[in-house]
Amino acid sequence: MTRVIVIDDSKVIRNAARKMLGVEFDVVTAEDGEDGWAQIQRDATIQVVFTDLVMPGMNGYELLRDIRTAADARTRALPVIVVTGIEDDEVARVRALELGATDFITKPFTTIDLLARARAHASHQRETSELRAQTTRDALTGLANRAGFLDRLQQDMAYARRHHQELTLVRIELDDFRPIFLQRGKDVGERLLVHVAKLLRATIRKEDTAGRVSLGGFALSLPAGDPSGVARMVSRVRADVAAQWTAIVGATFPVKLSAAVFKPPVETGLTAQDALDQCHAKLVPVAADADVTPAIVASPPAPAVTAPPVPPTPLRIDAMLEQIDRGNPQAAIAGMPLILRRLLPLLRLMNPTQRDTLIRFLQQSSNTPDRPKSADARQAS
Repeated sequence: MTRVIVIDDSKVIRNAARKMLGVEFDVVTAEDGEDGWAQIQRDATIQVVFTDLVMPGMNGYELLRDIRTAADARTRALPVIVVTGIEDDEVARVRALELGATDFITKPFTTIDLLARARAHASHQRETSELRAQTTRDALTGLANRAGFLDRLQQDMAYARRHHQELTLVRIELDDFRPIFLQRGKDVGERLLVHVAKLLRATIRKEDTAGRVSLGGFALSLPAGDPSGVARMVSRVRADVAAQWTAIVGATFPVKLSAAVFKPPVETGLTAQDALDQCHAKLVPVAADADVTPAIVASPPAPAVTAPPVPPTPLRIDAMLEQIDRGNPQAAIAGMPLILRRLLPLLRLMNPTQRDTLIRFLQQSSNTPDRPKSADARQAS
């Protein structure tokens, strides 16, 4: 049974929501944002969040912020339905949208209101998770594939930049893997890859990401990881691989493994692909001795800025729409808080009918995956 959480400081609201949703869903409740956030962090089975905005302690806005900036990708992707009172104005809704609200329900709500939202978002969450698993996972090892790893690495780099934290990137390459694959056969090559993947999965933390990014290559994204500890971990992995190498591959091929431990300069706006390429360029053989660790390659210090600061680039909506048309929505996603703040004066000029129409449109569009319109479609609309 799908689990949802209802977060509200009113016991009456919590009990009413539990009764309305309890027929179809496993409902857990929290009396404020802090309690709700703690449950979301420790319970990976929660798939939909209902939350009030105005609560003592951590309010709904702060909860939204923590969910959308969480280190865990599953948590960041949770649908959050904001339950607003009739006294909440449109500014409050716009602020909630800026922070990543998925949908809205107005108090007093009905059973139909709650069930419709819970069904739609729980179903979308399941479908999205299944599709993401199919398109971002390596079928052989169960680790992220190259596309999935780059997507997660980009998120980790953005989080590290926003919170002024370090990020450690690791590359591990099975040298001469192609000859092993060709001469010893597919089964032997796959056994070796699965063995390495199992070692990596057992070594990393919950917030870390491991991926198979090439035929015989792996990568690790380690938020806030201690580089010296990471280097020792890489050497241990090499020793574990060496211990099983002969049993899997045979003595014909000696153990050859290269690795790099790299701290990408996230503050420069480096892309995930660039960071992975730079890390790959620094690969060096890892010594057979488990006590010998690969060198830690730090990003070069940023040069001192002596020129006067450059004025911020004006927000260009048309340019962002063109990027979306081309299948590149990242710039619009990253700039969404600024876009909404710039549009807020226009939103305040709307009359009540126009506001209601906009809210209904946002609610409807959030129930289906976004499909960027082409330029011709936008003109026709």
